[in-house]
Amino acid sequence: MKRTHLPLNGLRVLDAAARHLSFTRAADELAVTPAAVGQQIRALEDTLGVVLFRRTTKGLELTPEGEAGLAPLRHGFLQFEEAVRAMQAGQTSKSLTIAAPRDLTEKWLMPRLADIARADAELRFVLISADETIDFTEANLDLAIRWSDGPGGHEGEAIASAGMVTVAAAGGGVDTRIAWPGCIDGEAPALVRVGDAGLALDAAAQGLGRATVPELLAAADLASGRVVAIGEATAYRLGYWLVAPTPQWRQKKVKALVAALTT
Repeated sequence: MKRTHLPLNGLRVLDAAARHLSFTRAADELAVTPAAVGQQIRALEDTLGVVLFRRTTKGLELTPEGEAGLAPLRHGFLQFEEAVRAMQAGQTSKSLTIAAPRDLTEKWLMPRLADIARADAELRFVLISADETIDFTEANLDLAIRWSDGPGGHEGEAIASAGMVTVAAAGGGVDTRIAWPGCIDGEAPALVRVGDAGLALDAAAQGLGRATVPELLAAADLASGRVVAIGEATAYRLGYWLVAPTPQWRQKKVKALVAALTT
């Protein structure tokens, strides 16, 4: 019999009925009706072409055919349970693989992971740079952070931010614009063009001009006085999102990390 055709529900009912030698008690264990147990057993007998139980004056008893299959059947269920435990082991591991834009990792994510790791010395992080397409299957990712207007086709939670802020060197600098891919005024003339918002922030800190960047990236440099804000932060349609497919999102270790990064 092919594995895809194994009557697993019927075999599970057979195991319960054989242990109790009672369709009624088996039904109680399985949270179904005695009639449903009887139907499953009859269907299993039809599939296998053997009689599994006989009713006697003393009650229900297994036939030799039914008895012959019980030991390997129960061994198989134990192997199923072991397989499930093995598959669930990743949920209790202390290793998390995270993909995020390089600049966000450097200026926002790594300091927070350091704080989280200090609270749990067993945690291990694998950080992958990913600015655009994120493939959870190829990279074996647990969680990703993306710059977008939502979680896309995944589960997700937005990282709170005031939006975009324009910054310049604390001691002044060239009064012109620094551009980066995706900046909100990317078509305007610029003295300097750089690869991402983090480099734009660094260029501004060096006095090369003004950069409009995500407030989340600039928060630490603003707090330290490395750069100063030109005006107030403004809301923007894009932001940083923590995202993962549903199976990863439901893992305890991912839920804990999401909670730590969003509080």
